[in-house]
Amino acid sequence: MKIKILLLIVFIPHFLYSQDWKTNFEEASKEALSTNKTLVLVFQGSDWCAPCIKLEQNIWSHKDFLNYAAEHLIMVKADFPRKKKNQLSDEQTAQNRTLAERYNKKGFFPLVVVFNSKNEIIGTTGYDKDKSPADYVNLIKSFESNEN
Repeated sequence: MKIKILLLIVFIPHFLYSQDWKTNFEEASKEALSTNKTLVLVFQGSDWCAPCIKLEQNIWSHKDFLNYAAEHLIMVKADFPRKKKNQLSDEQTAQNRTLAERYNKKGFFPLVVVFNSKNEIIGTTGYDKDKSPADYVNLIKSFESNEN
């Protein structure tokens, strides 16, 4: 019984602070428009790109960023894993390639493309080891405020 309680204490915070990632860009765009939220499209290599992994660990998973994202952002992940065990469906792979052809022509990883609710690009960024989660939130806010 004590082990079950300990496991609950350890894992519940993780589930409470998980990012609500979308994988369908078109659906996410419609949601951003209907909710008037900013759309964030992240190009990553989840199992091979060290800066992508650090961005996930240090920014996307941090409670300060998660709290902001839950209220203001629609997050879309375009992942390009290399390991066989992490391969995506053919449909998802094709969608991610199409997104990369349109928004990540130079093939940067990670690349974070920020859109307004009307699906217009308002900024791009990547991973900066010197940026805290609060800095990242402020960067996204600056994209939003520069649009006006």
